[in-house]
Amino acid sequence: MSLVRKFMTVGGATLGSRFFGFAREMLMAAALGTGPMADAFYAAFRFPNLFRRLFAEGAFNAAFVPLFAKEIEGGGKEAAKRFSEEVFGVLFTVLLLITIVMELAMPLIVRTVIAPGFEAGSEKYEVTVKLAIVMFPYLMCMSLTAMLSGMLNSLHHYFAAAVAPIFLNVMMIAALGYGLYTGADPLATAWYLSWGVLVAGLLQMAVLYVGVRAAGMSIGFKRPRMTPNVKRLLVLAFPAAITGGITQINQLIGQMIASTKEGAISALQYADRIYQLPLGVVGIAVGVVLLPELSRALRAGHHVEASNIQNRSLEFSLFLTLPAAAAIWVLSDEIIRVVYEHGAFNQATTATVAGILAIYGLGLPGFVMIKALNPGFFAREDTKTPMRFTMVSVAANCALALSLFPFFAERGIATAEVVSGWITTTLLFVTLVRRGHFEVERAFVWRLVRLVIAAGVMAAVLEHASIYAAPYISPKSGLIEEVLTVLALISLAMVIYFGVAFAIGGASLGMLRRNMKRKADTPAVAADQPPQD
Repeated sequence: MSLVRKFMTVGGATLGSRFFGFAREMLMAAALGTGPMADAFYAAFRFPNLFRRLFAEGAFNAAFVPLFAKEIEGGGKEAAKRFSEEVFGVLFTVLLLITIVMELAMPLIVRTVIAPGFEAGSEKYEVTVKLAIVMFPYLMCMSLTAMLSGMLNSLHHYFAAAVAPIFLNVMMIAALGYGLYTGADPLATAWYLSWGVLVAGLLQMAVLYVGVRAAGMSIGFKRPRMTPNVKRLLVLAFPAAITGGITQINQLIGQMIASTKEGAISALQYADRIYQLPLGVVGIAVGVVLLPELSRALRAGHHVEASNIQNRSLEFSLFLTLPAAAAIWVLSDEIIRVVYEHGAFNQATTATVAGILAIYGLGLPGFVMIKALNPGFFAREDTKTPMRFTMVSVAANCALALSLFPFFAERGIATAEVVSGWITTTLLFVTLVRRGHFEVERAFVWRLVRLVIAAGVMAAVLEHASIYAAPYISPKSGLIEEVLTVLALISLAMVIYFGVAFAIGGASLGMLRRNMKRKADTPAVAADQPPQD
């Protein structure tokens, strides 16, 4: 299967999950709006979600996958199975201890870390503590799920791991639907959501365990032991956890600052959900596929192939991300109105969230490039360099968020996140090039310039078209009319962007055909030939 086909497999499954996520957020907006229970739930959920990204997805995608690939390359599936069981025993034990400690300390954690702006003793504070206690075991489920995902990705079984997050959205939609159907108050709805999150974690873990067994590898629990392989994993995992969770770290900092303003946390969350669609479909798909493919190529000594894989990955990412960023910037108002402006979500809230979303759109290419550039370090078992860049980014985010929030409120926090993201992107890219680990092809640079031009033309046309579409996307319009109008604008944007991109040479059918046919696992002889694109 070609590299691009693998991206499409993961991206397609992620797209399905994101659409379910949209349905979930629309129901959330209708049921809770940006009220105190929405702030309480999102604040409580952000904490286990942050740990999931730090110690599950970030750490394991960066540390476990290259080591697992090395075991397969050196000793076959049996060696990889032994390594997985060693890791599973240690991981399960450590997670159990973390969960117990965090559950006992949750009131202190909410008061000092999750939402220091919530007044201690208030209903919102008390509810946040209780919801966080219910949802924190989700971390344990998802960390074990991340390990199983890493195994499946290394075995080139991408679909099951990519589709598993749908269960979270399905369970939360079921909880929200039940709450709306029964007329439950916001507090009861928040409780339904919290238990739905925990059940979803158990379901995801069960589905991926079945997937691993179907891939021909079953693992059992072994007494935790600090073997050399486990020690190596931990050495790589700590900095990888910090690096992989850069977006979540910055969002947590933003949440801590935003907790001083009513409704700010949920406003940031609603905007985040929209831009996560292209970030998930493109960025996560590229990151998930690229790391095992790059690890395998480097282990086999195919350095030219590795450089080619990175170029194709970055090219594919920007080909789809640039128009998405431009469309989000121009159509942020229209998108938020159609997706969220129902029930408790009013026009004033739409204006606030749309402003945040437009700013996030400017950072989208940078966030996606981080997903495509990090594997260049992780595949070489270098997790410390990206961690140093992450610390620089976090410092910049803190300084900017604290400086801008008093003047621009939520938009200041979004601006800080975007600037810190571009700082990380720049540092990663420059370092890879300087070390000779990433050779930028001249053809890639010319295509990129033309794609930027195509995205600019598309944005200008959209800006003009949105003026004529405004009467059909107003508070007086019906939902169906609004949806059809936004879909028409998006369709126009796609026609303009792809038409201009192909017309001026930013893309070509030949390039797409070659990328669709090119195997990621080409033979060594082929891999050492220079790329022809």
